[in-house]
Amino acid sequence: MNKDIFTLLGGFLTAVLLFLGTIGISFDWFTQESINAFVIMVGAFVALAINLYAVWKNTYASKKAKLQKKALQAQGLMKK
Repeated sequence: MNKDIFTLLGGFLTAVLLFLGTIGISFDWFTQESINAFVIMVGAFVALAINLYAVWKNTYASKKAKLQKKALQAQGLMKK
């Protein structure tokens, strides 16, 4: 699903690029290569955000994680 969303984002930005070109507005930095790079960057950012949330939730938010951390510390398998 994420790949589809990023494809749609790239398609939209490409359509904006073509529209601006037809009305005579051009930016040197707004090219197909910059659009592709932006879509890749957005995809990487979303993956990073999801992973950071998962780590935070598993480490700090869930009761199960807190109990597991205490159990591992009690067994000496995890530093305090």
